[in-house]
Amino acid sequence: MLEKIALEHLPHALALRGYGRVEICHFHLASQQPEYLRSMGKLFRDHGVIIQTLLIDDGDITDVTRREKDLIWIASWIESAAHLGAENARVIAGKSQPSEQVLKLSVDGLKHCADLGAQLGVRVVTENWFDTLSTPAAVHHVLDAVGPTLGFLADTGNWHGPTKYHDLQSIFARAELCHAKTSFAAGQVLDEADNKQWLNAAKQASYSGPFTLIFADDGEEWTGLDIERNFIVKHSMP
Repeated sequence: MLEKIALEHLPHALALRGYGRVEICHFHLASQQPEYLRSMGKLFRDHGVIIQTLLIDDGDITDVTRREKDLIWIASWIESAAHLGAENARVIAGKSQPSEQVLKLSVDGLKHCADLGAQLGVRVVTENWFDTLSTPAAVHHVLDAVGPTLGFLADTGNWHGPTKYHDLQSIFARAELCHAKTSFAAGQVLDEADNKQWLNAAKQASYSGPFTLIFADDGEEWTGLDIERNFIVKHSMP
């Protein structure tokens, strides 16, 4: 069962359990008012917790019918990330299939977002999520075309199939952040085979960034996170 915690109580709960970094979705925040965001950021800092990434969990910069409106909306959340004191802001690369035109729209939109982030002191990153970045080839194309102003977050749970680990190894080579989606069976039993393979993909690609724990299975959430953390610490050590 997932424990519901008010955002203002989360810094204490994280610190109590030895977690020093957190990622927050945009919809977790009650307001985009700068005063609220700065006070919330201070609350996390006072507990020794770094807000690693503000996850901007909506918007489609590849949909021509809503693109201009969504770019304005995304920009407002990049500004919010700056007020919050987040190190990064994650922007979705697009939700459309990666045609030549779609990739161009994605690249242009991400350049715009990354430039804004650089001005505000927030690193803008994107992720292998939704259709536009559904293959390693699309990931590499977009990152190469935008250039070093854009960072990349590798998510271990967004791809499946027989080439999953080979594909993850390819994109881990470009990643500076990782969403570590750890697989569980019933009764909070860790899928060790899957997790060892994606961890090995990260090692083979010389990934050296943090692993952000994601628990979305049945069971008590803090217990699941501890199981994930212990497994990753044990198996990622040299």
